[in-house]
Amino acid sequence: MTASRTPAACLIGWPAAHSRSPLIHRYWLRTLGIEGGYVIEAVPPEDLRDFVLRLSLRGFVGANVTIPHKEDVLALSTPDARARAVGAANTLWFADGELRSTNTDVEGFIGNLDAEAAGWDRAEEALVLGAGGSSRAVVFGLLERGIKRIHLANRTVARAEALARQFGPNVHPLPWDGINDVLPRARLLVNTTSLGMHGQPSLDVDVARLPDGAVVADLVYVPLVTPLLAAAIARGLNTADGLGMLLHQAVRGFELWFGQRPEVTAELRALVETDLTKT
Repeated sequence: MTASRTPAACLIGWPAAHSRSPLIHRYWLRTLGIEGGYVIEAVPPEDLRDFVLRLSLRGFVGANVTIPHKEDVLALSTPDARARAVGAANTLWFADGELRSTNTDVEGFIGNLDAEAAGWDRAEEALVLGAGGSSRAVVFGLLERGIKRIHLANRTVARAEALARQFGPNVHPLPWDGINDVLPRARLLVNTTSLGMHGQPSLDVDVARLPDGAVVADLVYVPLVTPLLAAAIARGLNTADGLGMLLHQAVRGFELWFGQRPEVTAELRALVETDLTKT
């Protein structure tokens, strides 16, 4: 992309065509009356360094970063505490001429919980399923909000143990077959795995074992209502879906690039839901 008179941001990924980020950010640009742009840039790994180091010369004020580049951009920017703790960045912006990076998945997850299940942070124990990159952001956010005990279950328990060592004594690794033992004490259950996504195996978790008043969150948003969320809703539990996190994680990046803080509205959610349904 050549230099432009109007501020523009982009999404860097490989592949990247599937992203809903342009739909979200262009909606905010339009509704807030901001002259700006947002485009997708498919950047193969071997071209990432050159693309990022020339980001400003290409006319961009910042960028979102998606797979497989979230870890590699840390070395090409100045990461904040969140990006360093999570070990990945999904947002780049310029401040005082310096390219900086952060991870807004943390506030996307927390912001969505706040919006959909107020009071969730009164839980003393949480159960997080999965120990990948998304799990790191979730665990960081939960610790930041003061959750005292986080059980981290993963099929490869060594990965859960590694995250527990990084995040400290409030995080307790758990073998997958130990989930049922923890469910009755978990007032917050979070699925960060791909289980339950279209084309993936189902997630076999018995929400009937959760205590009354528990909150269930699923980072999957295709389908919008996963079997896990459907079971939780049928039980009358509060839920937070993956689409809400997707929308909330976009807020801070937009503000950093374009100078106004946007809102996640029902209209925006309906717009993205319609697009997901078409796909």
